[in-house]
Amino acid sequence: MQLAADILQVSGGLAGLVGSDGDCWLPLSLGPVRSATLLACLELGRRLAKARLPDRAPMSHPGAVARYLALQFTRPGQEIMGALYLDTRNRLIGEKEIYRGTLSRAAVEPRALLKEGILRDAAGFVLFHTHPSGDPSPSAEDLAFTRRLAHSGELLGVRLIDHLIVGVGNSWVSLKQRGGW
Repeated sequence: MQLAADILQVSGGLAGLVGSDGDCWLPLSLGPVRSATLLACLELGRRLAKARLPDRAPMSHPGAVARYLALQFTRPGQEIMGALYLDTRNRLIGEKEIYRGTLSRAAVEPRALLKEGILRDAAGFVLFHTHPSGDPSPSAEDLAFTRRLAHSGELLGVRLIDHLIVGVGNSWVSLKQRGGW
């Protein structure tokens, strides 16, 4: 129990543990076998979350998608932006991390997101980004970028389905549900 508490403390809690690469555990003298076991368990959790995404119309379940994104992309101290690319029936055909930013900012242009969608022959996509602060509330910049991206996507035939902002734990916001654009 003490080792588990120590791992959580040096990782920055459960949210930090999920995004850990194991380097922070070195001072704990876990050893390579225990470290590899823990990293394997974290990867299994990510894969389980992805397996729980509904095969049909995953975006009708934004909470499940947000939980998957939190496990897959949340990193302490770093904002990550990417997209889930969908076919004409809104089924997942691919995902791509587009940019890693700083603690509070991930600057990216619509071009990279839309180019990837065109290359994948996607009908639409779900934009996502993480807020390492833990608060998924959208900023004015988030809203402006979403409107710009939605307009650009319509012009190119790669429709923006939603923009999910993922905080820490089970906190997330769907800009589509909030009428964000």
